[in-house]
Amino acid sequence: MPDNMIKGEIMAREQKLNEIVEKRTPAPSLTLFKLYVPDIARKVQAGQFVVLRADDYAERIPLTVMEYDREAGLISVIFQAVGSSTRKMEKYDVGQTILDVVGPLGKPSHIEKFGTVVCVGGGVGVAPVLPIAKALHEAGNRVISIIGAKSKEMLILEDEMKAVSAQLYITTNDGSYGHHGFVTDILKELIEKGEKIDEVIGIGPVIMMSAVTDVTRPYNIRTIVSLNTIMVDGTGMCGCCRATIAGETKFVCVDGPEFDGHQVDFKELIDRQKMYNREERRALWDHQCKLEFQAQQLKKKTKRRERMPEQDPKKRIQNFNEVALGYTRENAIREASRCLQCKKMPCVKGCPVNIAIPSFIKQMADGDFMGAIHTIKDTNALPAICGRVCPQETQCEAKCVLGKKGEPVAIGRLERFAADYEAHHGDIRVPEAAKPTGKKVAVVGAGPSGLTVAGELSKKGHDVTVFESLHKAGGVLVYGIPEFRLPKAIVQREVDYVSKLGAKIKVDVIVGQTVTIDELFAQGFEAIFVGTGAGLPYFLNIPGENLNGVYSANEFLTRSNLMKAYLFPDYDTPVRMGKKVAVIGGGNVAMDAARVAKRLGADKVYLVYRRSRAEMPARAEEAHHAEEEEIDFQLLTNPVRVVGDEHGWVTGLEVVKQQLGEPDASGRRKPMDIPGSNAIIDVDVVIVAIGQGPNPVLTQSGPGLELRKPGYIVADPETGKTSRKGVFAGGDIVTGAATVILAMGAGRKAAAAMDEYLKTGQW
Repeated sequence: MPDNMIKGEIMAREQKLNEIVEKRTPAPSLTLFKLYVPDIARKVQAGQFVVLRADDYAERIPLTVMEYDREAGLISVIFQAVGSSTRKMEKYDVGQTILDVVGPLGKPSHIEKFGTVVCVGGGVGVAPVLPIAKALHEAGNRVISIIGAKSKEMLILEDEMKAVSAQLYITTNDGSYGHHGFVTDILKELIEKGEKIDEVIGIGPVIMMSAVTDVTRPYNIRTIVSLNTIMVDGTGMCGCCRATIAGETKFVCVDGPEFDGHQVDFKELIDRQKMYNREERRALWDHQCKLEFQAQQLKKKTKRRERMPEQDPKKRIQNFNEVALGYTRENAIREASRCLQCKKMPCVKGCPVNIAIPSFIKQMADGDFMGAIHTIKDTNALPAICGRVCPQETQCEAKCVLGKKGEPVAIGRLERFAADYEAHHGDIRVPEAAKPTGKKVAVVGAGPSGLTVAGELSKKGHDVTVFESLHKAGGVLVYGIPEFRLPKAIVQREVDYVSKLGAKIKVDVIVGQTVTIDELFAQGFEAIFVGTGAGLPYFLNIPGENLNGVYSANEFLTRSNLMKAYLFPDYDTPVRMGKKVAVIGGGNVAMDAARVAKRLGADKVYLVYRRSRAEMPARAEEAHHAEEEEIDFQLLTNPVRVVGDEHGWVTGLEVVKQQLGEPDASGRRKPMDIPGSNAIIDVDVVIVAIGQGPNPVLTQSGPGLELRKPGYIVADPETGKTSRKGVFAGGDIVTGAATVILAMGAGRKAAAAMDEYLKTGQW
């Protein structure tokens, strides 16, 4: 991209400090970054340098500033990937940020009108020579430049140097371009021809700068070199950059980096440059070993996936901390390396939001975790959530080819790792929003489908407002799913990301009560998305169901999660917890309720389910965790009555044993009572977790929305269009209770249709 276009783009949008706004590869193993560092760009001068640190594990790398644009706040640097830190840094891409950029450091070059100045640059040293040559040219000097490289493909900045030079000479060690030889050959030839030279600037490898001074010394030509010593802090604090100049010790970072080359003790400098050769070789060896290991893993596809570290069951039932601890870097790379990179990509077909799964997994196998999360976020704004709670085993992972003869790639776990890696490094990239369209959109409900719509339409430039009835955005993610399965800080992080995309979120607004759909249209909203979910609990309608001590799972979990009753009395909302608890149901919600009850102090928790383990709708992982936590599965058992005392409190649950017959409408075998098998389970709390339906607050508040029993909105499955013009719907309010990712998939489809409607007005 031309510099003027880059500058215009930078000035048109808000930049992140230390952001890479342009990346080029001028030669093999060389990388050019344009960095947004306005404070540095404002003050830097020719000859000065900056110190970069890629991440918390990287070295501090000193790099001379090649170019700067004070108005746009940009500087350019070039570096060669020679060590582990620079090899890490070269993988960074546009939009990412360098953790630390410090400067400007060192003294600027002394620029005045000398007359004829020869600027000599070798290899990557051409980059720091360029701004000096430019400054000398602008000061009225006749600049003769000599630049060299090992070969033609390694030569950099030829055109840029030609633009500021009266004459430009090029040398290559192998003779593939220009003069066959070294830069010193041309310099010596110029001197011997009688060229009057007032000053020589030499920058490049230490051995090259030493050779340049050897050429000029007999002729007493002032020769300036820029020393590239080993540095740590770069501010004069550590003294590691010391060099002997005219018999005195100087600190290159503050006294230099430029010195009279005839006064430099180059032998000492060369020896000091070797100080960490052994350690650098080890670091590179370790790095190469990792690469080779990854390559081996790619060739050797193991049948077993990487195990996920978890809290010990006996310890975790005493806290609400996350059970699954997540992959390490090594776990993630090994697991990603199992992927076969199938050309037909069946896993993508199994993903409701069509994440480019093989692409992000390939990036993870290569150690490019930031690239992986950016790939995921192209289609999924809530990866940390989806990586934790989506049923990958029945969706993307179910399509994985490896699953035919072993275990499928752990796609969800890799997605989770990528999202957590991004958050840990604080480098959360927000894509640039499109130009504002002036179109207003209302989103009803800040659950998975609503947040997805809000994020997608915000990226397209629409003015989006999300209306949430509760005091926290997130829907079922905050009130339904427990902290130990989905930490609320992670939910808030994902909600904040949607806000950063441009969406406004208003809580404590009940659409249907506080404001109606008609009133939203009257306020100027041109399209409305309804994603209110299915939050009306079902009950069994058995005797005793209204006794004290009987909860719906919705109430029990809302008290515990949203209102933080598990921290009572620090938080004011209580939840009554008995010593013996029965949870009725076999889905994820039932598992959540049972495991919360255990953590709240119940001595015994029964899970009462009328079918067998094979028919249980809960995720296998959640059922496994519940069993590890000693939840007592009472299978093929159906409740028929809640038993109470004379004061109206639960004392037991009457059940009858079941046997399975032919499949019913759900495809599962129908349970039937076994006569004479009734029994009473001794419990003091009963939690009903048998599903939920649509809340009628919105659907009954205004005309025009076609409904199907028992109150779900009728909407086109591909577009989300309802019977009312301008109103779209998706998620559980349309399909009934389903998964987070299916709701998000519906949100993506609806967002695309809404964007088209807002552009064309066609229904």
